[in-house]
Amino acid sequence: MESFQNAHMTVHSLGVRFNQCGIRWVCRSMVEPEERPSVAGQRLGAPESMGISTLEPGQRPPSMPPGRQISIHVQMLDDTQEVFEVSQRAPGKALYDLVCSHLNLIEGDYFGLEFQDNRKMTVWLDLLKPILKQIRRPKNTVLQFVVKFFPPDHSQLLEELTRYLFALQIKQDLACGRLTCNDSSAALLVSHIVQSEIGDFDEVQCKQHLLNNKYIPDQDTLMDKIMEYHRKHGGQTPAESDYQLLEIARRLEMYGVRLHPAKDREGTKLSLAVAHSGVLVFQGHTRINAFNWSKVRKLSFKRKRFLIKLRPDLNQSNCQDTLEFMMGSRDCCKVFWKICVEYHAFFRLFEEPKPKPKPVLLTRGSSFRFSGRTQRQVIDYVKDSEFKKVPFERKHSKIQSISGLSPFPTKHCAEGQGERNTIASGHQVDSPLGRTQVTVENSALQRYTGSLTSHTNRCRNGTHDEADARTKPSPSKQQAEHLSTGLASRATKGPVTSSPQHGASPPVATAMVNGQKQTLSLGQCPDGRQPSPLTSPLLTDAGFVRTDDEDEVRRKRFPTDKAYFIAKELLTTERTYLKDLEVITVCFQKYVGKDEAMPDSLSNLIFANFEPVYKFHESFLKDVEQRLAQWEGRSNAHIKGDYQRVGDVMLKNIQGLKLLTAHLQKHSEALLELEKTCRSSRKLEGLCRDFELQKVCYLPLNIFFLRPLHRLLHYKQILERLCKHYPPTHDDFRDSRAALADISEMVVQLQGTLIKMENFQKLLELKKDLVGVENLAAPGREFIRLGCLSKLSGKGLQQRMFFLFNDVLMYTSRGMMPSNQFKVHAQLSLYGMTIRESEDEWGVPHSFTLFGLRQSVVVAASSASEMEKWVEDIKMAIELADKCNDPSSEILSSSFTDSKCPDESSADQESEDDLSASQTSLERQAPHRGNTMVHVCWHRNTSVSMVDFSVALENQLSGNLLRKFKNSNGWQKLWVVFTNFSLFFYKTHQDEHPLASLPLLGYSITIPSESENIQKDYVFKLHFKSHVYYFRSESEYTFERWMEVIRSATCSSSHIRSFSRKDVY
Repeated sequence: MESFQNAHMTVHSLGVRFNQCGIRWVCRSMVEPEERPSVAGQRLGAPESMGISTLEPGQRPPSMPPGRQISIHVQMLDDTQEVFEVSQRAPGKALYDLVCSHLNLIEGDYFGLEFQDNRKMTVWLDLLKPILKQIRRPKNTVLQFVVKFFPPDHSQLLEELTRYLFALQIKQDLACGRLTCNDSSAALLVSHIVQSEIGDFDEVQCKQHLLNNKYIPDQDTLMDKIMEYHRKHGGQTPAESDYQLLEIARRLEMYGVRLHPAKDREGTKLSLAVAHSGVLVFQGHTRINAFNWSKVRKLSFKRKRFLIKLRPDLNQSNCQDTLEFMMGSRDCCKVFWKICVEYHAFFRLFEEPKPKPKPVLLTRGSSFRFSGRTQRQVIDYVKDSEFKKVPFERKHSKIQSISGLSPFPTKHCAEGQGERNTIASGHQVDSPLGRTQVTVENSALQRYTGSLTSHTNRCRNGTHDEADARTKPSPSKQQAEHLSTGLASRATKGPVTSSPQHGASPPVATAMVNGQKQTLSLGQCPDGRQPSPLTSPLLTDAGFVRTDDEDEVRRKRFPTDKAYFIAKELLTTERTYLKDLEVITVCFQKYVGKDEAMPDSLSNLIFANFEPVYKFHESFLKDVEQRLAQWEGRSNAHIKGDYQRVGDVMLKNIQGLKLLTAHLQKHSEALLELEKTCRSSRKLEGLCRDFELQKVCYLPLNIFFLRPLHRLLHYKQILERLCKHYPPTHDDFRDSRAALADISEMVVQLQGTLIKMENFQKLLELKKDLVGVENLAAPGREFIRLGCLSKLSGKGLQQRMFFLFNDVLMYTSRGMMPSNQFKVHAQLSLYGMTIRESEDEWGVPHSFTLFGLRQSVVVAASSASEMEKWVEDIKMAIELADKCNDPSSEILSSSFTDSKCPDESSADQESEDDLSASQTSLERQAPHRGNTMVHVCWHRNTSVSMVDFSVALENQLSGNLLRKFKNSNGWQKLWVVFTNFSLFFYKTHQDEHPLASLPLLGYSITIPSESENIQKDYVFKLHFKSHVYYFRSESEYTFERWMEVIRSATCSSSHIRSFSRKDVY
């Protein structure tokens, strides 16, 4: 990937030449732009040639070249038309900067200005050329401000304003028929648009609104279905509706597609399009082919012919090298070629290509080049900069919502107020459910702008109703590399609001909403809701701000005894465990039942043994919740002191759990039978694979089958801590010790089954990540370690993924497969293998050589500690293979002995561009998770062992934490679940699925230093490279517990622990 950082562009024969580093070009007729003087108030470090606005109040728009002013009309995405005055000598960038400045748009690089030229062709405004050389008659031309670059994942759009503009673009594409889809998808899209415009469902209002507004061509026939979907969106804010709209739209085949008519060599009518992944070919509205950027060597055109030259495919000898398409004219070819150049540069390069000096002699080809920032630069710029969020007006929405808060005084509020309503004492404000009477009893609240909706009624003491959290949108698939950090607030233009100053507790105001008092902190939105999806850990931390005063009150109100926090850990983890059981008993049962793909015998085996366990733990959870409520003093029971214990509740329920031992033993049998049936039924296998892609299935499906066995270990750990804390004379000690004896007996009885099933589950999980190996879950095979090592070949050191088992060592690479799977290159038998450190021999740090019976391999670890782990585990595996196996053993005979794939020699020659290309491919093959533990190890160049996996699963922890980003001021309250080497973030424990996840491999956990100026108790810090997160817990006990379990994920265990773990029982 580093090769992209130095990529530049070369135009050859009117073509763009690709090499293994990407697209390269030279702009032969351009000169370096003159350096402009800095403007007063300009942000430090902001690049000049960005084509976006970062203006704060008091700053001037970009300076114009001298010359006569001309008026340019620009049609915005909300159907308004604006007039901008620019110099007749100004380049296109000057006009574009004015438009972005007018909108106060930070992520302006995704957009462009298009217009019809004198040939009646729709073209993009070139930011480097003078405007008058492109637009001959500016008075009669209207430019369209539209989305130019459509990213594959809308969670990459970090600003609510950007997502709102994208939603407007989707709305336009639906109306004009450009975005085609089936009736159900169209109705669902329109229902979200209507929700964002008129709010919650009201039959009369919704029907009238649909009669007055046309969103899709055949809207009348779908009106009932639109209203049916709209009814289900209750409680969604406009921002959430935008997010859901983009979530649905991005999955459509025609999302972001702009068709360019063409013909193939046989004269068949086709259409060409370009996307983030490469060049697409359509027949009508059906995509029939796609050429990924990694496969394209060169794009060019000659007269009417558009040429795509491909890299040679090593697997296909008769592969066509050059594809030719006939377009309407040379100008059509050039227009499409230009947008291909821009799409490739925007999505594939790390930085804007630099122009080369103008040659002295004749030039060949076009001087066109991409100007502006790449997507990577835009994302990094927004993440690393501190912007204050700006309120903006949704022109078509009857719901006025505050999109951001600013610390500027109220004198700025008058600027650009327009038609916005200001909340004042006694004013009435329109809401979707009628008119809401708002009375402000505190003058501090009068500085808010926008309007209160009926959702305020669900706000209690600064947090929204937890039951409503189920309707929140979730970011889409997470990258394995990092959890994106949030945004700070940005400068305001137009209506602004007040927020608390850093370090001071925000004032609290009381508002009368429909006759009910509501307490509102200035750290939250006045509509009583968090402006989701900006509250997602992937996007920003603006919201759920909890003040220090609230913390102090909470600490004084609740007990401080360590036994109370141990009991509370039991409660929080039991809530998470019950949700995990629901994945099997509710979600999975419903998903596989709709197609009747599962045999009745298997269905009975699974659900008849899980449902009794689920019902038992429902009752158990209620008992624990009731006891904690009594312990906290929410009843009069605490006066007697009889309920400040939990051992009796544990003893009663563990004795009941012992009666379910037969059901627990059947869970492993159910997992084995499910895998056996999936091998014989492709339909069931596809359903299970698709279910794993659902948001509710946040872990591999097989792990949920082992949850009841893991939970026994959790109970044992909790009771051990409780017995250690209590003195023998304590009233609760006897019950706790008796419960510990009962649960220990169950653990001893089921421990052997758990160890075998953990290994089997891991083999099944790895099977989904690997291509080119058969019978991976062979009887007797045990997984030991996986991780990254660099393999030494004729090309040098190349990153490879190694998998160590008790009989074989496999190494793989992540090839050009859209499923993100790893291709097995070779399997080295451990029988007779020797290992020798070879750093001095090869001059490569941390390297060692593996000598097999038929092949030797030189590999290097990323550090001395990684090398020590690998060498130790490989030696142990070799000893086991020599003792327990011989060349004729069942496992070795069923796998390849020192086998090597036919294309291994060519695979070693793959460039890093090829290996990473699968991330950007849109070729529709079997979907696959891209954030599994294998991918995390690949990205972070580390390794984990089977012992590490077991410890991470057994050390599950959950509860509320306050999270803070490196450059933010407020703390955001989140429900956090630790399991499987990751932190999963929810808004509340009632949420059906996580908002985001943070894989912890590679992270370090420490306590903040004094220089970081945190000044809070019970804070720990997670950091990986430049990514830093702070978390606050509520007590010393919970702080120590979080530190303990996270260290178990960030510090790898030795294999010696695996023997002790097996021998204990």
